[in-house]
Amino acid sequence: MATIHVKRAFKYRFYPTDAQAAELSRTFGCVRKVYNMALQARTEAWTLRRERVNYNAMSAMLTAWKKTEELAYLSEVSSVPLQQALRHLQGAFANFWARRAKYPTFKSRKRSRKSAEYTSSAFRFRDGELTLAKMAEPLAVVWSRQLPEGAAPSTVTVSQDSAGRWFVSLLCEDRPTMPNAPAGSAVGIDAGITALVTLSTGEKVTNPRHERRDRERLARAQRNLARKAPGDGANRAKARFKVGRVYARIADRRRDFLHELTTRLVRDNQVVVIEDLAVRNMLKNRRLARAISDAGWTEMRSMLEYKCEWYGRELVVVDRWFPSSKLCSACGILRSEMPLNVREWTCDCGTTHDRDVNAAKNILAAGLAVTACGDGVRPQRSTPGGQSSVKQEVVPPPRTRAAAQPRG
Repeated sequence: MATIHVKRAFKYRFYPTDAQAAELSRTFGCVRKVYNMALQARTEAWTLRRERVNYNAMSAMLTAWKKTEELAYLSEVSSVPLQQALRHLQGAFANFWARRAKYPTFKSRKRSRKSAEYTSSAFRFRDGELTLAKMAEPLAVVWSRQLPEGAAPSTVTVSQDSAGRWFVSLLCEDRPTMPNAPAGSAVGIDAGITALVTLSTGEKVTNPRHERRDRERLARAQRNLARKAPGDGANRAKARFKVGRVYARIADRRRDFLHELTTRLVRDNQVVVIEDLAVRNMLKNRRLARAISDAGWTEMRSMLEYKCEWYGRELVVVDRWFPSSKLCSACGILRSEMPLNVREWTCDCGTTHDRDVNAAKNILAAGLAVTACGDGVRPQRSTPGGQSSVKQEVVPPPRTRAAAQPRG
């Protein structure tokens, strides 16, 4: 059994009382206000004086804001989520200066995620009951699965989604275990639309098309919302929640399906090889954008990455320029063209290929070449400039404590 210590978030639904819901809603608003004010202050400091403002300076500003008459309401909620908002903004700027992300943007009351993060000094977790700061009663959490034995949450994040549902996420130290896969087991994965994934073993997993199943219901809810008068009226809020519930239903089904699929792939294989797809660029295709978004390729890759890290598997990412579909997996001959409407073809060597299965086999071969001796198994004739067609990106099995992951 492979065992490693990781930071893992366990997410549960809860049902707050009216007083708790009001307190949390105030906290969400204060977190958003502090984040936006700090972002504006940092932007002005850089634009006018070319000065970088760090977290300590922002914390001092927060203390001063609380003492003013117009912002005195910031003192009515727990100070910890406000401080955490400043830390999140500091992280966003660190990513921006390191060229890992775009410049931070302001949070919107309607569009941004409603959440607040509490550290250990702002909550109490005893005997299966969770009580947040400024609250007299514990939250009514639905414990749908057990926390790790002896778990002591380090942070608690409370959120509300677009459908009005309340969730609490507890970050704990865990030791996820999974039986060792057969020695030498490996699989290549070709992502698609009709078949969500095609494996090098020849198996095809049909795309459930979750969004298409609820497309009529979503259209009716959106038409109903469009007929409501603009503003903050109660009827418009109800219509907006109905749209949010449809979206939440679609996202929940998609996430559950991808969790089952990725867990099976990681459980059964020591090496998992995937293709580095430029999903953002592919979404510019108006004919396929809706189907690509519904497939959830980016979310699937993210799950494979952290699950391979958790369970000691190896993830290999093949470069997007690798000609997996045009290459014969039997003899290595490279075809000059392979239109998307060609789903089956016969090579000059006499081998008849299913397009997706052949691509998955080539992806697996390229990934194993990277893990064994570096790229060089296939002649790289299709890559511009003579570059290697296999991206040297390997996520090895962890030997030390793994990095924290945002989701369980």
